[in-house]
Amino acid sequence: MEPEIVEAWKVHKFGGSSVADAACMQRVARIIEDDPTARKAVVLSACRGVTDALLALVSLAERQDPTLDDRIQDLRMRHVGIARELLDGTNYDEFVVLLDQDCHDIAGILQAVRLVRSASTTLRDLISGYGEIWSTRMFERLLRVRGKSIGHVQWLDARKVLLVEWGPLGPAIRWDQSRENLNLQVAPDFTGTLVVTGFIATDTQGLQTTLGRNGSDFSASIFGSLLDAGEIVIWTDVDGVLSADPRLVPEAQVIAALSYNEAMELAYFGAKVIHPQTMAPAVQKRIPIWIKNTFAPDKAGTVIQDRTAPNPLVKGITTVEKIALIDLEGAGMIGVPGTAHRLFGALREERISVILISQGSSEHSICFAVPEVEADRAERVVRRAFDPELREGQIQSIEVNRGCSILAVVGDGMAGAHGVAAQVFGSLSTAGVNVRAIAQGASERNISVVIDGRSSARALRSVHSSFYLSAHTVSIGLIGPGLVGGALLDQIASQVERLRRDFKIDLRVRGLAGSKTMKLTQGAVDLARWREEYKAGEAPVELDRFADHVHADQFPHAVIIDCSASAEVASHYAHWLSEGIHIVTPNKKANSADYEYYERLRDARRAAGSHYLYEATVGAGLPVIQTLRDLRETGDEIRRIEGMFSGTLAYLFNTWDGTQSFSSVVRQAKSLGYTEPDPRDDLSGTDVARKLIILGREMGLRLEISDVEVESLVPSELAGCGIEEFVERLAEFDAPMLARLEAARGRGCVLRYVGSVGVDGRAEVGVVELATSHPFANIALTDNIVRFQTARYDQNPLIVQGPGAGPAVTAAGVFADLLRVCAYLGAKL
Repeated sequence: MEPEIVEAWKVHKFGGSSVADAACMQRVARIIEDDPTARKAVVLSACRGVTDALLALVSLAERQDPTLDDRIQDLRMRHVGIARELLDGTNYDEFVVLLDQDCHDIAGILQAVRLVRSASTTLRDLISGYGEIWSTRMFERLLRVRGKSIGHVQWLDARKVLLVEWGPLGPAIRWDQSRENLNLQVAPDFTGTLVVTGFIATDTQGLQTTLGRNGSDFSASIFGSLLDAGEIVIWTDVDGVLSADPRLVPEAQVIAALSYNEAMELAYFGAKVIHPQTMAPAVQKRIPIWIKNTFAPDKAGTVIQDRTAPNPLVKGITTVEKIALIDLEGAGMIGVPGTAHRLFGALREERISVILISQGSSEHSICFAVPEVEADRAERVVRRAFDPELREGQIQSIEVNRGCSILAVVGDGMAGAHGVAAQVFGSLSTAGVNVRAIAQGASERNISVVIDGRSSARALRSVHSSFYLSAHTVSIGLIGPGLVGGALLDQIASQVERLRRDFKIDLRVRGLAGSKTMKLTQGAVDLARWREEYKAGEAPVELDRFADHVHADQFPHAVIIDCSASAEVASHYAHWLSEGIHIVTPNKKANSADYEYYERLRDARRAAGSHYLYEATVGAGLPVIQTLRDLRETGDEIRRIEGMFSGTLAYLFNTWDGTQSFSSVVRQAKSLGYTEPDPRDDLSGTDVARKLIILGREMGLRLEISDVEVESLVPSELAGCGIEEFVERLAEFDAPMLARLEAARGRGCVLRYVGSVGVDGRAEVGVVELATSHPFANIALTDNIVRFQTARYDQNPLIVQGPGAGPAVTAAGVFADLLRVCAYLGAKL
């Protein structure tokens, strides 16, 4: 006859938030009843906050606080209230009798503490363990009251099973004795549900003790091992182990599976996973551990097991805050054996935990990280240990850097994978985060870096998005929500969902600013109604506060888009770039300002690693600047650039054929919206001159605006009058213009308003005569056309032509630059 196959145990553990009140207890009961496993062990923590409240009672007794008895009564009433909601007459009465006896015992014990004003560790363990006794007694009776078919229900006091011995590394389980104790308490053929007290145990002297913080998780792992369980489920208030702290990375995802090693690395560096030590019994027997949400039990959760698939390469990214980095430097350490032993031996003697160690191969320095609260003590210990070397100059310095954080990138798949470290450091660089120390073990499953704590959130989000664990989030502030800026916002609104879905780019417009009003939001402006939100903004506009808001620490990347024509706004670019803010703009004022400021822009961009894109300053959405850069970067020699850079002036000279006056064509263009509100802004030629300066400087020329010879079409007599007067009186000057047109026609030519700059630095803007076969003579009404004469394109120059004016095409050019910035920051487009 074959032996009967006994189904493996399944251990459930529920934390304090899962059993916080009566409704939570009922929810836990339904989860247990829905589990078809024949043999279940349910390990419970105390109801939320009860353990802290019990320890607070001890402190009250030590202080002889007169409210002690009231606080004991508060705890009693809380549990009586929960029991009243859950239990029927007999079960309720039984529970209350036992509860009252416990409260009487607690009061008696604490009376002794009151007298001596001191409590031993053993006494604290005794008092703090009552919470688990009460929660499990209540839950065991609840299962009986509900009467669902879950088999036999037995309450198991862990103090009668678990024998532990406390040592330097915490509680060590006496496995053989504990297993014997379990066999005495639970029949080998038991079928049903064990309700087990978490957190508490008995020491080798027969006294009650606890398993420390996270003790109930430890209890679950221990009982999983003792029962040879098939799996352990840790029920908590999150959907599983997340790829990052959701408070810092809202897009953090639940990790489907982790290896034991990955889970331990993440837990060590602060992720919300069960503590590495508490996993040890399950790891030893290779029991899978599930992390699931009590409040969403249908969600898959995270499984922690022996091995998982190597993809994704990175499973999670976490940070440890409030760290101090201590750096020991000195030539006297080079080649001297035992230096590290002395250093860390001294710290061990003082029971100071070292979180991270980094040492260069030169042995000139060694640095280590400790909790910030231990920094002063650690410094004293190190100075005392190396006092002779410090006095003799063999150790030059011991520096303590406070306010640091450790960022850890974890994943078994990183082992042997090329480029992971480069991706980590590249993403930190693009986020403007400086790395102070680096540590990576030979297993390659963890890369840890020490950074400034103020950059922690930005670093975490940047690295998280670089491995596609979340979208690349870009905080955007737009200045100038007028024609071009408004068109851009509408274009972003139409594409923002597609960009997030297809390319994991999360564009968040968090600020809008005009000349008189600005709107700042913590999340993102609703782009479907940005006009209404902007109108409800605040005054006055403070550009420094605007930039600080956009460049918030919790966002890895910040971009300011300047769609104004303001020289005041442009004067802030150098500072913004130096702060790590990327700039995208069609505003020509910065790049055509004095050359000294232009150089400051370039220096600031290089020093901070910021991106500064301004394709739309010349030719709106046409690839003029990019073409020029491509030619130069591939080794071509730019000899001359000429073009029609103004859509307004292109329209005027394409339309004016002499049958009507030049002034009437100007009035017509103004009525159609082709000119600026003041047509003199177009007719003066200054705008074209600024574009020439930008192109000349891209060629490598040191040009100032004063170097450009500009022919203005604004009569000097009309330069200072009002707009209406200018439009009315412009007809007084039609005759000279008509004479020029007729003269050109007599020579078989046309008139065009052209700007040109040569390699010799000569730059000119004005009306020129061109043959009717010239490319500039045959363009659409408002086209821009740019002609590049280079060493390669000499006899047949390269031409870029297309719409060069209008809000939509200019906004499209700015949008393209914004997406280029996203690509530079690591997005895959």
